[in-house]
This record gives sequence, C-alpha cells and structure tokens, in this order.
Amino acid sequence: MRKITSFSLLERLGRTRLSRHFYARDFLYSEIGNFHAIPNLPADVDLFIAAGTAFCTQLLDPLVETFGPLAVRSAYRSPAVNGFGNAHNLKCARNEASYAGHIWDRRDTAGRMGACVSVVVPWFADQYNRGRDWRDLAWWVHDHLPYHEMWFFPINAGFNLTWREAPARIISSYVAPKGKLLAARTDPVEDLTTRQARYADFPPFRGVRYPPIPARWAEPKD
Repeated sequence: MRKITSFSLLERLGRTRLSRHFYARDFLYSEIGNFHAIPNLPADVDLFIAAGTAFCTQLLDPLVETFGPLAVRSAYRSPAVNGFGNAHNLKCARNEASYAGHIWDRRDTAGRMGACVSVVVPWFADQYNRGRDWRDLAWWVHDHLPYHEMWFFPINAGFNLTWREAPARIISSYVAPKGKLLAARTDPVEDLTTRQARYADFPPFRGVRYPPIPARWAEPKD
C-alpha cells in the first residue's frame, strides 16, 4: 500500500485486517495525536501492516481467544506523535528507543521488525484489583506466547506487550516487586511447575502456539 496521502487511502488502511480479531484501525487512535492535532499515520505502510499482522496473530489473538476482549490503551505511534510525547514528558520514550516498539513502521538498530501495544486484560484486571499478583499473568504470557518484552504498570495490571523478530524475552515492572523480573535470554528463577501453579485457575489456552522467530541478525544491543 502507498503512503497515506488521501482520505481514501487512510480508509483503506483502517479496513485492512491484521488478524482474526483485529483491523489496522484498532491501533491508530492516539490521545496525544488527537489532543495536539498531530496525525498518527505510518509512513511505511507495508512495514506497519507486516509488523501489526505478526503482533496480532502471535500475541493478541491468543490473548483474546483465551481471556476474552482486551482493552488497548496505546498502540501505534507515528514518529511525530512519539517524538512530541517524549519532548513534552507524556510518557513516551525517545523515538530511537521506540523503533520496532510503539513505532511499528521503523526497524530497530539490529534490523528487527516489531510492534508494541499497551494492553489491559479485563479478566485479569478485576482479580489484580482485588490483590492478585501481576506476576501470575506475566508468567502465563512467558510460558505460552512468543513475546519480546513486557512492562507492567500499576493501573489494572496494564502492560506494554512487544513482539519482535529474534525476541529477547524480558519482563519488567513498575509494580512491586519493581524492576526486572527476567533479563534478556535468561531462564526464570521460578521453575515451570511453580509458575504453572500461579495460573492454574486461568482459562485453558485457546490460541495457536507460535515459536519465537530465530535470530537472523547481529546480536541486539538491548
């Protein structure tokens, strides 16, 4: 698809289906963009679609099929939107750190394609707000989905969920215990049996299991 230069092309992009449950339009809303009148549109539409398709198919679809509807808090950000957010302390990392993250249509410094969405799982959020440990969901994702990185937040156990080629599989949190739960390419301290006990009452996994895409580039710097 060509760069978005007309309303008809934007309409066409919005109607592009990325996966069984998601369309491109689901990820183009931006509170920063709307409030400050900055278009939140990809420049490299084909890369946006490719990254979004992989992300939705491998991560979001299995979450929906297992837990039901998701709440998307923040998804794609154009470099203009993300750059403005970073410059004005609106909870956006600098652009270069967001490539293959919230900025879907740029590859990271290692050449990897990727995408990130801030998401809430309502089924789990209700339990978290009654005191359940956020790590129960983190370990479930780790044991079932080919994610690249997760960052958990205090409100509703929302988290940044990132898919990327050659994933590092990192888990971090702003919720106690704060910091890094799992460093890149390391094994969890909790063994599988212990982790499974944490989420034994979760619904049965109903998605398709995708293995992580193997590395084809130089060792990433992150």
